Amino acid sequence: MTEVEPQEDTEYLEDAEEEQEAAIEGEVYEYPEENGLDSAVRQLQEVQDKEFVEVRLPADIVAEAQQAWQTFIGSSSSREAAGEAIYAALFDSAPTLQSLFKTARSVMALRFMNGLNSIISSAASPSVLKTQVETLGFQHLDLEVTIPRVVIFRDAIIDLFQMEMGARFTTKAQLGFLALLNYVGGAYIYIRREYAVRIKIIASSWRTANNKAADFMDQGEENKDEGEEGEEEEETAEGEGEGGEGERGKANKADAEREEETRRDT
Repeated sequence: MTEVEPQEDTEYLEDAEEEQEAAIEGEVYEYPEENGLDSAVRQLQEVQDKEFVEVRLPADIVAEAQQAWQTFIGSSSSREAAGEAIYAALFDSAPTLQSLFKTARSVMALRFMNGLNSIISSAASPSVLKTQVETLGFQHLDLEVTIPRVVIFRDAIIDLFQMEMGARFTTKAQLGFLALLNYVGGAYIYIRREYAVRIKIIASSWRTANNKAADFMDQGEENKDEGEEGEEEEETAEGEGEGGEGERGKANKADAEREEETRRDT
């Protein structure tokens, strides 16, 4: 029988992730529907990655989402514990996503917690929210964020809140978190697609400028060294010249003294 070489673990992870993302693309998550939804909320029922603009959510939906967030934090023994719950919910639902994060679990959990807190806290102000999301987006340029991955993250968070808070996680709160998480995920994708290339160009230009400056400094040092060597050679030559004149002067004096003695003898 022919032996079959075992696949590497990374191949299994990639296959599992592709199957999971394919399943998500065909899946429609059932969220509560309300008649007459605000246009912003209605648009953000799905991840929007074609543009990144300010979004104004209805005040009552923002208030319900913020209240639910405070309830979730209050039900945990600490902020760290709340972050751990979010981390566990995310990676239990999608183990393949763990390969995207190299940071220690405790640190990553706290980052999730702080990131979500900053988003929820600024949800009432469109300009502040956009700035906050943009900052987070630039911090995650190294991650390949995709719509299926945003959906995994979004649904894991909302499922966790439904399980932890039950009826306290109201319909409006769910709509608020749905809209905010779709907005953030779409922004991450947009920023990485539109800005990553520009940042690479700037970084490349900066490296080129630094290299030219380094070459210029090196050339200046070489010229300085050559100048110092020339001065040393001149000083040496002058010293030798003075030394030669001194020897000749002594010889001439000796000759003159001998001539004087010869005259006296005669």
